[in-house]
Amino acid sequence: MKRFCVTSKGFEYSVNAGRGAWSTFADFPHDHYSAIFILTEQPLWERWGKRFLRESKLKSARAVFVPSGENSKSMTMAERVGADLLRQRADRRSLLLAFGGGVIGDLGGFVASIYMRGIDYVQIPTTVLAQVDSAIGGKTAVNVRAMKNLLGTFYPPRLVLAEPEVLTSLDERSFRSGFFEVAKHAILSGPGFFKQLEATSSYLVPKHARSLANTLARAAKVKIDVVSRDEREAGLRRVLNLGHTFAHALEEASGYKRFLHGEAVGWGILIVLRLARLLGAIEPAESAHIAQLVRDIGPLPGLRGLSERRILSLLPQDKKAVGGRIHWVIPERIGKVRISDQVPTSLVETAFREVQRGG
Repeated sequence: MKRFCVTSKGFEYSVNAGRGAWSTFADFPHDHYSAIFILTEQPLWERWGKRFLRESKLKSARAVFVPSGENSKSMTMAERVGADLLRQRADRRSLLLAFGGGVIGDLGGFVASIYMRGIDYVQIPTTVLAQVDSAIGGKTAVNVRAMKNLLGTFYPPRLVLAEPEVLTSLDERSFRSGFFEVAKHAILSGPGFFKQLEATSSYLVPKHARSLANTLARAAKVKIDVVSRDEREAGLRRVLNLGHTFAHALEEASGYKRFLHGEAVGWGILIVLRLARLLGAIEPAESAHIAQLVRDIGPLPGLRGLSERRILSLLPQDKKAVGGRIHWVIPERIGKVRISDQVPTSLVETAFREVQRGG
């Protein structure tokens, strides 16, 4: 198991990644909290709850359940969770554990940041995507209509526990989906990590989760290094949006039914690679090399039938756009990207059109 330190405004917190991560909760000073609550999904808790309680040596905790799926990332659900916490007498000295994937982590962090003006919380991510990305960095959010993550806060957790064993119960599609985010981190990191991921791309299945622990920890470290230097997305952290502007539009345009988030990111990377080619920012061979890794991770749901006009209209609504101008993360080579808000709309349209037709 590896321990990484994240520097946050006001305090530092640990990301414990690898076999035995849950057991390190026993070292966390949780005795001074008045009560501990666990926000999770019932099927997930039924599968892993007893093991987590045993390994963490947590003797007293109360569960708060929410339905699975993206629809739980809403203000309505945040209000329901807050009301449930109040009914169970959670106070300002309570601790909330977000035990689940990205939806649980985002929702739990958001509720923790506003419940009685803020209570402490711990991230316990149970998906690949959450372990390497969404549970780290303190971004919390809920969705509002066509805007993914429109309402949110920067509110860092007190601890992150990323145990790879829990990933063995994921279905193969969900498991592979998270590795498109790992690919994003490998592109940002450089040739060393990129080659490591290439070497593992042929066995990205849940039963190999334990043996992939080092790859997952290395992906998490990429995120940790970035957010420690730019917690509130003032500049550097924008590189983590590689592939995400198109990803969010694809998710919304398909009603969050066709793509898992990681799959949408996979397509987002492929489209922005094409955009980089049109801009002359990347050599064809380098673009093809990166695209091959994305495709080797696994099959992507098709883009056929999606409205080009609808998707393109959603791009300027991305919350990271300023004054309607999108800050595109443009790959130049493995290990180097640039951020530009001077990308012609015509090239963006062409990039999407060509990838949609070819994909």
